[in-house]
Amino acid sequence: MRVPLSWLRDLVDLSEQVTARDVAERLIGVGLEVETVDHVGADLVGPLVLGRVLTFAEEQHSNGKTVRWCRVDVGEHNEPGASEEPDGRGIVCGARNFDEGDLVVVALPGAVLPGGFSISARKTYGHVSDGMICSPSELAVGDEHDGIWVLPDDVGAPGQDAVVALGLRDDVLDIAVTPDRGYALSMRGVARECAAAFELAFTDPVHEVKQADAESWPAQVLDAEACDRFVLQSVSGLNPAAASPHWMQQRLRLAGMRPISLAVDVTNYVMLELGQPLHAYDRTRLSGPIVVRRAAAGEKVHTLDDAVRDVDVDDALITDDSGPIGIAGVMGGASTEIDRESTDIVIEAAHFDASTIARSARRHKLPSEASRRFARGVDPVLQEVAAERAVSLLAELGEASIDPGRTVVAQPVVATVVPFVTQAASRLVGVQFSDADVVGYLEMIGCHVGPVDAGAVDVVVPTWRPDLTGAADLVEEVARLHGYQHIPSTLPDAPVSSGLSHGQRMRRRIGMALAGAGYIEVQSYPFLSPDVHDAMGLAEDDDRRRALVLANPLSDEEPELRTSLLPGIFSTMRRNAGRGAEDVALFEMGHVYRPEHVGAGVQPPRPSVDRRPTSDELAALNALLPRQPLRVAIVLAGERERSGWWGEGRAASWGDAVDAARIVAEACGVVLDPVADEHAPWHPGRCAALRVGDSVVGHAGELHPHVVTVFGLPERTVAMELDLDLLAPGDEVPTVAPVFSTQPVAKEDLALVVDADVPAADVAAALVRGGGALVESVRLFDAYVGEQVQAGKRSLAFALRLRALDHTLTPDEVAAVRAEAVAEAGRATGATLRG
Repeated sequence: MRVPLSWLRDLVDLSEQVTARDVAERLIGVGLEVETVDHVGADLVGPLVLGRVLTFAEEQHSNGKTVRWCRVDVGEHNEPGASEEPDGRGIVCGARNFDEGDLVVVALPGAVLPGGFSISARKTYGHVSDGMICSPSELAVGDEHDGIWVLPDDVGAPGQDAVVALGLRDDVLDIAVTPDRGYALSMRGVARECAAAFELAFTDPVHEVKQADAESWPAQVLDAEACDRFVLQSVSGLNPAAASPHWMQQRLRLAGMRPISLAVDVTNYVMLELGQPLHAYDRTRLSGPIVVRRAAAGEKVHTLDDAVRDVDVDDALITDDSGPIGIAGVMGGASTEIDRESTDIVIEAAHFDASTIARSARRHKLPSEASRRFARGVDPVLQEVAAERAVSLLAELGEASIDPGRTVVAQPVVATVVPFVTQAASRLVGVQFSDADVVGYLEMIGCHVGPVDAGAVDVVVPTWRPDLTGAADLVEEVARLHGYQHIPSTLPDAPVSSGLSHGQRMRRRIGMALAGAGYIEVQSYPFLSPDVHDAMGLAEDDDRRRALVLANPLSDEEPELRTSLLPGIFSTMRRNAGRGAEDVALFEMGHVYRPEHVGAGVQPPRPSVDRRPTSDELAALNALLPRQPLRVAIVLAGERERSGWWGEGRAASWGDAVDAARIVAEACGVVLDPVADEHAPWHPGRCAALRVGDSVVGHAGELHPHVVTVFGLPERTVAMELDLDLLAPGDEVPTVAPVFSTQPVAKEDLALVVDADVPAADVAAALVRGGGALVESVRLFDAYVGEQVQAGKRSLAFALRLRALDHTLTPDEVAAVRAEAVAEAGRATGATLRG
């Protein structure tokens, strides 16, 4: 909404010292979004005056151009100039759309026009031209006129300052009106806000109109939901030659609208002034009564933009006996369009349903000024006032006669009454308001406030504020009129906290441990494509295929919620590898969504929005949620140990994925037991199931070559995924400090021969059991398969560290522990001492 400051001053008694910047600052303070302040005409410099053409002579020159040598009366500026002529000034003009006696705009030498165009006396076409007769486009006031700007005689006298006489210099506020502030799409609405901001009197342009005792033109509303108020009023004998006065045209231009004709300009002017869109019909082109109804299937409308449009059954139409003559609130029809010869005019002022008009405007891609206002909601009691205002202007400016009667088809308007407690404003805003303060602020915006009874009051909301529906809305109005800048910033008291929860501490420990091991954390979108399950090689009965499908996904290609972290982190690995990263180590922590226990076909309850959901409703909603375990995953490719001048590096292997799992387990205070397994998407011979006790908490290893190819990953990529809810469930267990012995350590190495398919971890566990409390650690340091052992066998070499807490172990004690450890390994795994 473009608001000329000069127009605003007519409605609010602003002092001359108040600038447009001051007004913008105050309006912003009360919640309006003033985007810019345009200083229109600021680039007009120097003498720019009104002039009257005394005489002119047309001259044909050798170049084929015809010009006029004019004598122009410029009043007190008629002193001899460069032309040395005593009567007026001599000016050469190439335009020919003016006559002797016409009033024009003259730029005298020394003036500077928009665009930096300087005017000086210069010789041209055999004469010294002592100024320039201007066109509207040269003054940047519009391009709707061709040639010289010929003015009405009542604008002013020759020699008068044209900038003042024509209002060429003004300040215009450009306001971005939010959807809840439809009333601000009018001078009336902005002026009321300005008056409240400056605490000044507001001159309301709306006056009561007398009730008519007869109809102006027959009308019928068949759909009261689409239109609850429809008003028609008409004039006869409009002078087709009557033009809009300059002041009206200039206000329309400053507001961003183009003057067209008196009838059209009047409807636009009233819309800008009051906020009520109007439509004008040529009465001679109407056939029978005007009817408002919903469109029928297959109907078409020939609109003012000369387009034939297919209408939807949700559209509201304006019709007569000939059929549709307009899309209600959006655009009129071509069949009843007024033109410069129309003399009998019917003015329509209606209140249409906001959502109906908004949908129609979007559907037909016709965002008109009228539809913008209807879609935000217009005052439902303004239609008769607006129609009366329009016909009065047509009678005043166009010599028309106002026809008796006014057609009004209307539903009763029910005022919105909001029960309000005045101290609610103090409680919610944090500023102490008296009852008088609250009542004063509410009356500023047009509310009718009843008597205050023990702090309670009934507030009748003004009809132009449909956004005020509850007590909280009224508190917001009090706050913004008081001024947000005057509301102190007060920090709330911080509640006593016990610090981070067990889960938060665990996640931080895991993240820091993996980052310390060289992994970089990433975050992926939790959405999946259904094709991912096949790409990962999942079996048809794999639970990871059971994914929740979103009703409104961000992308139709990824409608499912993830059941594993691996696809997302694979995509990140592919993106980094594709951009030249060779050695990449990534990790991600996040939730997955496993709908194992979601009831199929069960409809969730829909709690009411006017209260908090009950415990039963919350329980029913929670029961339908999928299980959302917290997981951590890593993916690793390239060299784990870098090559350099110190020698060859080491490529990442399945063992590094297992080590990453051990890092996570150590951060959680548990010990993992890796066991060989087959689990997609890992390589069947290089995959370990990660166990804590009897529970499998994850998997790690090298990815299957097919998975590597499908996801575009580097060769021999390894990955790991752990379920943290299974790894460290429940509350945090206090960490028990280890007991350290100061006694010397006894070291024993032994080599055991076992079947080739016996896991080394099983042998190591048996050695620990057999050695008992004196075994400090067991470490596998060599595995051998070859000629020195039987076929189908392998040799595993272990380093044992033995230590007692209270004494140095004797050779006999060491030998006994060694023997018991070997014996237990033999019983558990069939191991025998090599050699």
